Amino acid sequence: MNKNRFGNSDLQVSQLGLGCMGMSEFYGNYNDTESIEVIHHAIEKGINFFDTADMYGLGKNEILVGKALKGKETRLF
Repeated sequence: MNKNRFGNSDLQVSQLGLGCMGMSEFYGNYNDTESIEVIHHAIEKGINFFDTADMYGLGKNEILVGKALKGKETRLF
């Protein structure tokens, strides 16, 4: 996965990110287990940018992403 340096920092952010909104609201049915598997697959491919917001499921989205990231060794952005 190609990454870009973020500003003048030493942070590296993947050029591709994963939009997580549909994992907890808005686009019909969702499944937490499948969503976590998708996030894990993204990490395996080198993605470290996950787009979420507290309005997605009234905070449920961040809880879901947090569960998926727990114990994963990756420098997230």
